[in-house]
This record gives sequence, C-alpha cells and structure tokens, in this order.
Amino acid sequence: MSAEEHRENGSIPISCSVLTVSDTRTRATDKSGKLVKELLKKAGHRIAFYHIVKDEPSEIRASVEEACKQDTDVILITGGTGIAKRDVTIETIFPLYEKEIIGFGELFRMLSYTEDIGSAAMMSRASAGIYHNKAIFIMPGSTGAVSLAMNKLILKELAHIVKELNK
Repeated sequence: MSAEEHRENGSIPISCSVLTVSDTRTRATDKSGKLVKELLKKAGHRIAFYHIVKDEPSEIRASVEEACKQDTDVILITGGTGIAKRDVTIETIFPLYEKEIIGFGELFRMLSYTEDIGSAAMMSRASAGIYHNKAIFIMPGSTGAVSLAMNKLILKELAHIVKELNK
C-alpha cells in the first residue's frame, strides 16, 4: 500500500490534547496553543484537553499524564524546545518515549532551515514519539514554528499515524 493510500484510509476526527509549556503565557496570550487548536479544528479534529503548564519538569510530566487519561490519540506540545536553561520539555518528555519518531525532528529542522530561519534551525530540539500508544509532537513555541510543523508535517500524517498506532 502506498503512503497516499495509507493517508486516505485514516479516520477523522482525531482526538487531540494541546499543551503549551511557558512561564509567561496565559489563555489570553497563548498564540501558539490557539493556532494549534485552530488548525486541528479546521482539519476536522477534536480538542479533548488543553492546558498551559510552567517550564517545570514535574508539571510538564503531570500534564502529559493528565492528557493521556483523556480520550485522546495525539498530544501536541508547544514550547520548551530551545537551548536556554528553562527549556526542559525535551528532557522531561524524551525519556517517556516508547518509540521515537525521529523523522519529525529531522524534517522540521530541515524545513525550518530552508523555509524559515536558516542556520538558527540547529538550535531547535523539536521531537516526536509514542507514549502509552499516543503520538506526542513537541514543537517550538513560536507561531511560525507551529504553523510550519502543523501544516507541512503533522496534519498531513496525523490520521495515518493514529491508524498505525491502532493496528
């Protein structure tokens, strides 16, 4: 079966959880989380859970665990992927992965380099993996990065990924 056939056979809507990792954002100022939710809804998917969490490992992990308890297939996380001391999302979530979706981070950085920010793309630690049979995508916190990741990568494969997880 071709990749196109796999994509066509995926089901919509997908149930998604959205987490924003930030010490400063609120529901009113969370542009990246809002964009993730808008793009998911526009694609026909459902938001099961949404939360803004501080850049604290215990709080990030608790939010992921809470999202896993929801009726959700995919967890989309924005923020905490840079190299600053407070950017701890990757260190917190990566050890949870049962399988890493290596290609997501690789493709995201390639697209960021060629289409958006040039050599600064090397500082992005965007990542994806599987935890408790749920796909987790971790994107940088900027709206440009979210738009790129969602439109060029995630939304195109979301149904396919969930279908594969449910085999």
